[in-house]
Amino acid sequence: MPLLTRIRGPRDLDRLSLEELDRLAGEIRTFLVDAVSKTGGHLGPNLGVVELTIALHRVFESPKDKVLWDTGHQSYVHKLLTGRQDFSRLKMKGGLSGYPSQAESEHDVIENSHASTVLGWADGIAKANQIKKRDSHVVAVIGDGALTGGMAWEALNNIADAKDRPLVIVVNDNERSYSPTIGGLANHLATLRTTDGYERFLTRTKDLLERTPVVGKPLFDTLHGAKKGLKDFIAPQGMFEDLGLKYVGPIDGHDIEALESALARAKRFGGPVIVHCLTEKGRGYQPALQDEADRFHAVGKIHPDTGLPIASSGADWTSVFGEEMVKLGEEREDVVAITAAMLQPVGLDKFAKRFPERVYDVGIAEQHGAVSAAGLAHAGVHPVFAVYATFLNRAFDQVLMDVALHKCGVTFVLDRAGVTGTDGASHNGMWDMSILQVVPGLRLAAPRDADQVRAQLREAVAVEDAPTVVRFSKGAVGPAVPAVGRVGGMDVLREPGTDAPDVLLVSVGALAPMCLEIAALLDRQGISATVVDPRWVKPVDEAMAPLAEKHRVVVTVEDNSRVGGVGSAIAQALRDAGVDVPLRDFGIPPRFLDHASRAEVMAEIGLTAPDIARQVTGLVAKLDGRYERSAADAVDSVEPARD
Repeated sequence: MPLLTRIRGPRDLDRLSLEELDRLAGEIRTFLVDAVSKTGGHLGPNLGVVELTIALHRVFESPKDKVLWDTGHQSYVHKLLTGRQDFSRLKMKGGLSGYPSQAESEHDVIENSHASTVLGWADGIAKANQIKKRDSHVVAVIGDGALTGGMAWEALNNIADAKDRPLVIVVNDNERSYSPTIGGLANHLATLRTTDGYERFLTRTKDLLERTPVVGKPLFDTLHGAKKGLKDFIAPQGMFEDLGLKYVGPIDGHDIEALESALARAKRFGGPVIVHCLTEKGRGYQPALQDEADRFHAVGKIHPDTGLPIASSGADWTSVFGEEMVKLGEEREDVVAITAAMLQPVGLDKFAKRFPERVYDVGIAEQHGAVSAAGLAHAGVHPVFAVYATFLNRAFDQVLMDVALHKCGVTFVLDRAGVTGTDGASHNGMWDMSILQVVPGLRLAAPRDADQVRAQLREAVAVEDAPTVVRFSKGAVGPAVPAVGRVGGMDVLREPGTDAPDVLLVSVGALAPMCLEIAALLDRQGISATVVDPRWVKPVDEAMAPLAEKHRVVVTVEDNSRVGGVGSAIAQALRDAGVDVPLRDFGIPPRFLDHASRAEVMAEIGLTAPDIARQVTGLVAKLDGRYERSAADAVDSVEPARD
């Protein structure tokens, strides 16, 4: 009987011998490769923390003790050991989340999958434990990549201030975040990795001196009390100890016995302790180890034996941007690129290969990246900062006060904008077009297809006196959506076919095909519609108000929060222009969205062509005084969208 099937909770691990624990680790890796290859998910990070997770649950008593995971994409093993072994619908609607989830288990605490936050959480929980006089422990697991984030160091500064407040910080050091970790901290950790280590030195010395008659023990005690100079000479770990943090390590992160010993010592210490564990991302799976880019950080459905994708999804938005960046780099020597530890995921790998001296990886430090970009722009170059839309939230103050206030020509390229789906609430890029509306002078583009990504990226980098933003979706990019005309700076995607059109349908970004489908459904009801793509949604085009005035109702459709989004901005622009036309805005409701496919999420929130067509039909019927017929009756013939 496989050992894994006998594990229903962490305490089941207590009955296993070291030999059985090693066998269990092998079973877990086999399970992960088999399960994740069928669904997709974060494979490499979880293969690297198998023994570490086992040791954590053997030494600490979750859920009484809080084990917190930074980012959380490496929590699959934690899920397995806490009774969640059905991975058949991982990241799918109704299945397990790809991150810790309070709704799934009492063993999960942090759901936010943004990096570098765990130490702040741990600091707060440890303080509360002290106030409440609890005897429970707090363990924060953070990767070397996440330690490049400034929030982690703000928390460390506070954690170290309380020498008697128990808190164990486990540094999961695999030399990578997505790709290899860079920067001064990475170099320091590399030094620790390649040094024999003070603790091991003391252990060997103690063994030797204890066998030395008379002078042995006093000499060891003197050595053990020696000043930090000797310690730094043997293992330069002073950076942590200068903060006031006890340091243990480096520890082999795949040696369960060594891990348990180190964690148990840290647990007994009674103050803040760093346990530095060396792990191997992708361990035990050769295709992952051979993937130099990111060690199978995140994969789609793959063949478990080869690691090769089962199917290709075709060209995606990210690759279109990446290819155009290379062309821009060849044409303009002043164009440089910035990434926050995500060179390949945001499509800058080709640019980096072509222009290695013009790419800056700032680590998981979006705030610093934005400020550094302001400095670059001030000094005469044009930085393009490519980042996931959801991660730009973290740098809002810097976009506002450092880039926009100083009128710096910085281009932010937001990948994974809108509903992304399977990675859950914290990865949906659904706030950017709302929070950026308040930034004076900022210009925001939402391309509808690959051609517009190329064109609007070029328009963005041509602006040298204000921040510009280009945002696009996740996944495959569809066919080109041609314009049939132009009004001001807006593309007309469909003419109404009448001099007195009913609806002005404002399509934002990648939702252009849906909006054309909505217009076709309305046409079946005898409702004429003009479909326009503003292209640049901030500022609102001056031609918008006169165009709206020619219609009976304005409808906006955006893959962004309805609160403060493009619809709200257009409504305000119409009011300012004195245009009193009813406006109905469709977008994402102001709530966190559970993980599911993009199509499932869009259907759940009513952001589909049939749903919108029904509501617009009812609105027009009301304007006609025909509202006594229900909106449902008025659109009986509306058919659902076909795949």
